[in-house]
Amino acid sequence: MGPRIVDMPQDFEASLCQPTTSVPAPTPAPSNSSCSSYTEAQHLAVVGIMFTAQTLLGVGAVPIQPFGISYIDDFAHNSNSPLYLGILFAVTMMGPGLAYGLGGLMLRLYVDIDRMPEGGISLTSKDPRWVGAWWLGFLVSAGAVALAAVPYFFFPREMPKEKHELRFRQRALAATASSVSKGEDSPAEQTPGESQEKQDGLTQIAPDLTVIQFIKVFPRVLLRTLRHPIFLLVVLSQVCMSSTVAGMATFLPKFLERQFSVTASYANLLIGCLSIPSAIVGIVVGGILVKRFHLGPMRCGALCLLGALFCLLLSLPLFFMGCSTHEIAGITRQPGNLPGPELFPACTEPCSCPLDDFNPVCDPRTHVEYLTPCQAGCTGRLVQEALDKSQVFYTNCSCIVGGGPVPAGACDSACSHLVLPFMLLVSLGAALASLTHTPSFILILRGVKKEDKTLAVGIQFMLLRVLAWMPSPVLHGSAIDTTCVHWAQSCGRRAVCRYYDHDLLRNRFVGLQFFFKMGSLACFALILVILRQQDKEEGTQVTVSTSGLQQQLLASGPGKKPEESRV
Repeated sequence: MGPRIVDMPQDFEASLCQPTTSVPAPTPAPSNSSCSSYTEAQHLAVVGIMFTAQTLLGVGAVPIQPFGISYIDDFAHNSNSPLYLGILFAVTMMGPGLAYGLGGLMLRLYVDIDRMPEGGISLTSKDPRWVGAWWLGFLVSAGAVALAAVPYFFFPREMPKEKHELRFRQRALAATASSVSKGEDSPAEQTPGESQEKQDGLTQIAPDLTVIQFIKVFPRVLLRTLRHPIFLLVVLSQVCMSSTVAGMATFLPKFLERQFSVTASYANLLIGCLSIPSAIVGIVVGGILVKRFHLGPMRCGALCLLGALFCLLLSLPLFFMGCSTHEIAGITRQPGNLPGPELFPACTEPCSCPLDDFNPVCDPRTHVEYLTPCQAGCTGRLVQEALDKSQVFYTNCSCIVGGGPVPAGACDSACSHLVLPFMLLVSLGAALASLTHTPSFILILRGVKKEDKTLAVGIQFMLLRVLAWMPSPVLHGSAIDTTCVHWAQSCGRRAVCRYYDHDLLRNRFVGLQFFFKMGSLACFALILVILRQQDKEEGTQVTVSTSGLQQQLLASGPGKKPEESRV
């Protein structure tokens, strides 16, 4: 069907050039009704509800992570524990993957599903003013969480141990009991290390502590855990990696929208279909490698170091995958143009354009964007209808060579073709970073004492929340805000950013990610150095003990074999 002229609603008329005066009319002051304190109080109440919901969600997640990690490690065999933990982490990552995919579908719906904005404006998902149905995801996810929580009511009080792990522990307890009954070591002959080991073993067999006893013991256990160098370095490395993930999860869709001119729906689908599955594969592969090759702490540290190193190297090309911001009339200028104080071009002098309006149009020949059709000097509007959608054009534009027509909507990025290579590199980096997830948890579970495992993992998750997941989005958001070149105003205050400097946005966003990955790599390198030093010290102790045993054999004579030499 060909183009046809339609009646213009009042909102569209306000966006067009109205040649009523030769001087742009000042923006009218916001009314008291639209900028009342009641609106702010209402927003604060919504924020309070969101905080309460997040707190309840965090409390409900504790039985799965962190306590579920220690629970699995206690009742599974040591060789199977890494695989089970990898599966747990991978299934946990499926949630964000499904959420991104589901969110991408929901963002195709307008925030008010049953109606469009007043005035008859037909927005599309590519329009900068489009707001998707963000609230629908909370209802769906809350219902899914409630259903998933039902099977936990049917779990036994204590999980059955795996058979070979149970036999191993029974033999260990029997050997301990027999050695105590024979009186092989008198209290006077026990070294402090042996005494501590037996005390730890008895602690594992002891009944659960009461709340009062736990409060008394907690400070000592907390200090003992925080003084463990491997534990601290692993937590710091995970803080750096979690800061990277938190920044990506929060602002990567926005970055893709601005840098490559894709819709919010498509950006979420890309993340849900590429990045999250890659991270899941990386987590599972990490668990399989630890189980298959029976990796000890030293090799787990080496695997983490290699994963962090290659993840860092894959971040380097991201600095160059993008292009500069296209020219925006009255805001950005080409390098050869002289700066001027005016906001609007001279061709809009006959028009009365409001300063706070935003309805962008793009000149496809010069790739110059105007904030409104009025700023392009357009006086007419044309709608070209097709079978599935309609395209709006503006005509009689005094700032456009030939007068137009110009299509409604922002100019597309010249780098749109780079969005898939960019996401492939991000996804590959996510897979390599996730490769370190399970080995780093094994370093903690095998490094701390058995009775401190649950508390150590709990402290680890607390530090991750406080040091990574809370400040990282704020830090990334502040860095992104510093790249804004044009802010919209609402009630006399800065509201939303309309345009960013794409080069600065890319360098600061990717640079912040690069910084955190460098921190994670440095922590894993220090962990490897400490583990090598501990191995050297253990080798020296074994050499000394072996030489002492040989001296005992020589002193006892060739016909005698001390009881301690039998295994």
